[in-house]
Amino acid sequence: AYTTDTKSREENKKTIESLYRLSVDIKKIRRLKEWVLLQDVAYVKEIAGILQEMGADESAVANILERCPEAILHTPAEINSQRALWQLVCQNEKQLIKLIEQFPESFFTTEYHENQKANILFFQELGLKNNIITRFLTSAPNIFYNPVGKNKNLIETLQRNYLRLGGSNANMKIWILKLLSQNPFILLNTSTAIQENLEFLQKNDFTDDEVLQLLSKLKGFIFQLTSTTMQKSMLFSKNVFKCSDQELKQLVLKCPALLYYSVPVLEERLEGLLKEGISVAQIRETPMVLELTTQIVQYRIKKLSALGYDIKSGTLESLNGTKKDFEVSYGKIQSKKERPIFNPVAPLHIED
Repeated sequence: AYTTDTKSREENKKTIESLYRLSVDIKKIRRLKEWVLLQDVAYVKEIAGILQEMGADESAVANILERCPEAILHTPAEINSQRALWQLVCQNEKQLIKLIEQFPESFFTTEYHENQKANILFFQELGLKNNIITRFLTSAPNIFYNPVGKNKNLIETLQRNYLRLGGSNANMKIWILKLLSQNPFILLNTSTAIQENLEFLQKNDFTDDEVLQLLSKLKGFIFQLTSTTMQKSMLFSKNVFKCSDQELKQLVLKCPALLYYSVPVLEERLEGLLKEGISVAQIRETPMVLELTTQIVQYRIKKLSALGYDIKSGTLESLNGTKKDFEVSYGKIQSKKERPIFNPVAPLHIED
């Protein structure tokens, strides 16, 4: 509960002096979070001392406080508790200070300390490795703010549905851990939303096995959608590709992006491909090309065209995949083009 009323307050001179001594760029703080400098109480020396104890040098301390100046408003006791908490999953203080440098906001959010602790212990019990939990703490800190009961309830909903869809007890733990590792934000959903989305797929004639396939292929992102957006996306694809419900289902299984992306995104990507002279029939044959942004598609077509490869008459497979996949395809086409027409060491059969 810090005041953000800047008009009637003056900067705390003691705070300014302490930050100045630590070579902190005060102008940067004024520009981004001036309200921090107006608070009556701040623990600049103490927080800097704790960071130095953990192994942060002068420039690291200055960098942390510039990026997350509200750190100085926490008491040393709060920060030491947070330090002990993160040490449950960090190998050592060297790793911890490195994480704080990269993600200061995540570390200095101490309001949910008890929830954070309960969730860390729960994830460890579940079998998640500490390096995965540290990744969650830095990239998806919100999931630790939930009461542990909510996260447990959600995991139980996923486990129950996995078994209901035909998954085996033996594989369930691996499936859950993989799903969480790929997309921890699943935990920000509600059990109701998960249930509704799975029911939507089943109503659209996806078999239990196909629903499990989609969950794994979409890395759980399906739970961040609604049945309305999925319905619209499927209808859009059905109209574009002029296909039956059964054919549409096969296209979605081949390319789950048709279900995941909203209509405006699919429209924009489709238009981008058509402008390059690619036909709807080609896209239907290789729908995975819609997973790529228009900019990536244009860049790849340009590179292939420079090798004399005509995308309009060929397959779109060479455009597909990750950056690494594309580089492999491109390399194969390039080496094919550069290969000599005859083998210089082979004997020439010349008729007498």
